[in-house]
Amino acid sequence: MLLEAYGFTDHETDRQALLEFKSQVPEDKRVVLSSWNHSFPYLCNWKGVTCGRKHKRVTRLDLGGLQLGGVISPSIGNLSFLISLNLSNNSFGGTIPQEIGNLFRIEHLDMSFNLLRGGIPASLYNCSRLLDLVFSSNHLGGGVSSELGLLTKLVILYLDSNKLKGTLPPSLGNLTSLRELGLEKNNLKGEIPGDIARLTQMEYLELTMNNFSGVFPPAIYNLSSLEYLSMFGNGFSGNLRPHFGNFLPNLQYLLMGENYFTGAIPTTLPNISNLQMFGIEYNNMIGSIPSSFGKVRNLQLLTVLGNSLGSHSVGDLEFLDALTNCTKLKELDVGDNRLGGYLPTSLANMSTNLIYLSLEVNLISGSIPLDIGNLIHLQTLGLGVNMLTGALPTSLGKLSEFGVLDVALNKLTGEIPSSIGNITLLEKLNLFNNSFHGIVPPSLGNCSHLLHLYIGSNKLSGTIPQEIMEIRSLIILSMANNSLTGSLPQDIGQLQNLIGLDVAHNKLSGKLPHDLGKCLSMKELYLQGNMFDGNIPDISGLVGVKKVDISNNNLSGSIPGYLANFSLLEYLNLSINNFQGRVPTEGKFQNSTIVLVFGNNDLCGGIREFQLKPCLAQGSPVEKKHFSQLKKVAIGVSESYFNHLSSAGVRGTIGYAAPEYGMGGQPSIHGDVYSFGVLILEMFTGKRPTNELFGGNFTLHSYTKSAFLERVLDIADKSILHNGLRVGFRIAECLTLVLEVGLRCCEESPTNRLATSEVAKELISIRERFFKTRRTARR
Repeated sequence: MLLEAYGFTDHETDRQALLEFKSQVPEDKRVVLSSWNHSFPYLCNWKGVTCGRKHKRVTRLDLGGLQLGGVISPSIGNLSFLISLNLSNNSFGGTIPQEIGNLFRIEHLDMSFNLLRGGIPASLYNCSRLLDLVFSSNHLGGGVSSELGLLTKLVILYLDSNKLKGTLPPSLGNLTSLRELGLEKNNLKGEIPGDIARLTQMEYLELTMNNFSGVFPPAIYNLSSLEYLSMFGNGFSGNLRPHFGNFLPNLQYLLMGENYFTGAIPTTLPNISNLQMFGIEYNNMIGSIPSSFGKVRNLQLLTVLGNSLGSHSVGDLEFLDALTNCTKLKELDVGDNRLGGYLPTSLANMSTNLIYLSLEVNLISGSIPLDIGNLIHLQTLGLGVNMLTGALPTSLGKLSEFGVLDVALNKLTGEIPSSIGNITLLEKLNLFNNSFHGIVPPSLGNCSHLLHLYIGSNKLSGTIPQEIMEIRSLIILSMANNSLTGSLPQDIGQLQNLIGLDVAHNKLSGKLPHDLGKCLSMKELYLQGNMFDGNIPDISGLVGVKKVDISNNNLSGSIPGYLANFSLLEYLNLSINNFQGRVPTEGKFQNSTIVLVFGNNDLCGGIREFQLKPCLAQGSPVEKKHFSQLKKVAIGVSESYFNHLSSAGVRGTIGYAAPEYGMGGQPSIHGDVYSFGVLILEMFTGKRPTNELFGGNFTLHSYTKSAFLERVLDIADKSILHNGLRVGFRIAECLTLVLEVGLRCCEESPTNRLATSEVAKELISIRERFFKTRRTARR
């Protein structure tokens, strides 16, 4: 009797069903169901369980959002008194068990946001008392069965965000109590059946992102109770009825973007007085934007971008004056149309609630209103690709919530206002391709959230502000096609997030900073068309780079071999510089469509397509171990001869003229130093300056210099590398020192050449170092 008093006798079936349900949940996720055990015999106190007052049977099971997983046990069908089942926001997989159809009393069923697959079980259509059926955000497939029409009491039906396919059954029209229908994000196709005209209680209809087609469904015009209608991202076409606004007077949200609608925006549309959002972007609409939208006082969003609205003429922008009455307006996008005429000053008088404003890609002229800063909550302003003139208003600095300013591809002039530095939340500044002049304001360094900075193709001058290097968030820095001078800041490596750097076609100079190699996120690097010199710094860490252009500079040194191993590299332009030495032949350097090296006169080797001169072959190991007696004599002759020149003051006696003689300079001892240097290079390389190998900028001097240090044995005269005195591994060291004397004598500037006394001293030192000790040993 005591057990009966507590209701333990009539619900053993429910207890067993729940325990079996729990057993299918993985052990690590069962902790939230810890009360489901025999220690808590009164199951009506178990977590998520509600029992009926009379029979103490389970009537509600609410397990939503408990992070449960596993599969749904078929035992769920044994909870025969269940009215409401909520398993939403978990990770249940598998299929929906057919036993769900045994829940004849079920009214509310929610299995949304799980991982369920398979189809909607046919047995479900036996649950004729269902009011709410929610299967959103799963992986359910198959079609929508015509048996769905048997659930005639349905008020809410959500099948969105699944993988349903096929057409909608006409039996859908039997659900005359339906108020909310969500079918978005599936693979449904075909026309909307005309039978839905009977769903006169419908308030919410969501068809977004399917493959529906046909004209705007005529049946929808009959749903006068509709408050929300979204058809975005389908294949609907045709014109909208002129009296559209009279058919659907209760609409608050009308979203029709990304279809194929044609014709004009119905002038009756603004008659829908409660309309809050209207979007018909990316269709084929023509005509004008009705000024009568100004009567829709609750309007918050109006987006018509990507159509053919307007006629590129005066009057196209009259609707902007009318919209100043819409004080709740938050987003306005009329970009990518055919709007023309002058930008009205009334733009600055629009709703202060406006957060997004775009008129880009039109033919709008005039200037940006000086008081644009009145739109105090504006976050995005898009005016790019128009014909705007004048200056950027300084009042932009008042927009403290501003995130994006895009005025690219206009005809704006003046200086970049330093007040932009007040917009500390700015994330994107695009001033590309205008006629801004003056300096890049250092105040931009205050924009610490800036991600994208595009100021290329203007008339900017001065240096790159050091303050820009403090914007650690920068992803893109584009300053190409200006007249910027100075060097690339040395601490550019602070921009760790930089994926794109473009300073091409300026007047920048100096050596590239070593810190460039610290920009490890770099994908694209454009430095071409400047006056950078020196070697390429160590950028071996930029392994993710895809495009590099450093052409048309004065860079020198050898091409780093590690570039060949940049696996993601798609384009490398090293052209028109002063690079020297051997071109790699591995990796990316095997493809001449990826790598460009022309215009570097001192490069050699590489693949045939580069059309470079061959590099000299290295001598054999035996040749590298011998040093000719003849060379020893040559050092002595050179030394004695030069001592004679120095002491006698002989001028202009050696036959290789110094560069200054060609410009009218008088003979001098500096010229003799030059000639003597050429003589040394000729003696030790075996090549005269008139050799057919040389031409243009490729001379005996540059030929020797290109092999200096690393490949000195390659250019040595082979006739003196054998049958001579053996000096072992020191041969390269000796040659290097001798050739260094020759190169220093051949400096282009006379004042940079060695003095006569220094030449003699260097040669004597070399002789004593490499030959005197050997003569002593042989005695």
